[in-house]
Amino acid sequence: MSIRTLIRGGLVVTASDELHADVLIEDGRVAALAAHGTAAADAWTADRTIDATGKYVIPGGVDAHTHMELPFGGTSASDTFETGTRAAAWGGTTTIVDFAVQSVGHSLREGLDTWYAKADGNCAVDYAFHMILSDVNERTLKEMDHLVGEGVTSFKLFMAYPGVFYSDDGQILRAMQRGAANGGLIMMHAENGIAIDVLVEQALARGETDPRHHGEVRKVLLEAEATHRAIQLARVAGAPLYVVHVSAEEAVAELAAARDKGLPVFGETCPQYLFLSTDNLEEPDFQGAKYVCSTPLRPKEHQAALWRGLRTNDLQVVSTDHCPFCFRGQKELGRGDFSKIPNGLPGVENRMDLLHQAVLDGHISRRRWIEIACATPARMFGLYPQKGTIAPGSDADIVLYDPHAEQVISAETHHMNVDYSAYEGRRITGRVDTVLSRGEIVIDQREFTGRAGHGAFVPRATCQYL
Repeated sequence: MSIRTLIRGGLVVTASDELHADVLIEDGRVAALAAHGTAAADAWTADRTIDATGKYVIPGGVDAHTHMELPFGGTSASDTFETGTRAAAWGGTTTIVDFAVQSVGHSLREGLDTWYAKADGNCAVDYAFHMILSDVNERTLKEMDHLVGEGVTSFKLFMAYPGVFYSDDGQILRAMQRGAANGGLIMMHAENGIAIDVLVEQALARGETDPRHHGEVRKVLLEAEATHRAIQLARVAGAPLYVVHVSAEEAVAELAAARDKGLPVFGETCPQYLFLSTDNLEEPDFQGAKYVCSTPLRPKEHQAALWRGLRTNDLQVVSTDHCPFCFRGQKELGRGDFSKIPNGLPGVENRMDLLHQAVLDGHISRRRWIEIACATPARMFGLYPQKGTIAPGSDADIVLYDPHAEQVISAETHHMNVDYSAYEGRRITGRVDTVLSRGEIVIDQREFTGRAGHGAFVPRATCQYL
């Protein structure tokens, strides 16, 4: 039986509008909006009414970059699809797009089916997949066409991690050409991994083994060079390009220059690059290992360029690159050799809150918050307007957000399956109160009422941002 739900009295904030409106939900979708206090809104009846007075009513977040259960460096990311999507819900994110992995020597189909099996019946919120290409050849290029038809419409390649995920320029060009033909969006991890491996070897030979050296060898210029090269390859292929986890001012400059030429080039950054820095990598007693990720954290002066890029739309999306490894037993694998520290940070639960704090701090506007965290990721990856907005016909993925509640981020209170927080002790204002996923309440006034298996796989259209 369908339950009619009415959300009354809140400030509805989308990427395009802010209005004091009531929202009527039927059959898991938004049925209508009407200005609060008008005859139309007052005439509505519902089985369940939620009072949103004093709160924002915003679309559920779309996190377009997560790695649940990712095998990496001899271990696996500590969040399962069950724990990770539950934590996402707690943080106001109602859709994740995770990365299925093709292993070298295996088909895309095998990799995708493995990820379907991991997620099926386990997710608290909706999910979709990108496909990591680790082995570009004639067979896998043909498979890309089939995946696009199945609703897996984006493909990630790596200029980093030789021997694991790395693709050379020829393989990248061929994948981009295929994407140009079938509508698939190529996502790029842009770091010169061949050069980085030389610098890693040299640093270890000098006895430089601490976590801070991870950031020192993965140089800003090697991110900028790879970003430039990826853009030129995309130009040759006539393909759009989406560069993931942009961390450095020089890489933003490469994106901005391409976009100034009118090229379909897009960039994503992550909260860790906006709020953390090399200061964290330098924490003593191996604590810096908690902050090892790639691209690495940069000196604080890069943050201003990232915020500026978000304001000018040279960066369009903030995702998390959520890839958690526990400090004990996982990050510790790299004691004595920073190159063995599993790369990744937890963050799927913190993104919406941190970006709200950025609104209060004057970095971005309220509507831009929703744009970079909800609407644009949905459009970029073929989910809009089903996801990413509050409009008639959209899925009723809705968050009641208390803009005045204060909280302290801590591993003691977060719901991610990891033994530390990258933002431990940070005081912020704003907190998720209630979350609906397709009209079903999954967080009810700070209580989890959802369930594993509610979340459904969402096939995606091709990029709607071109």
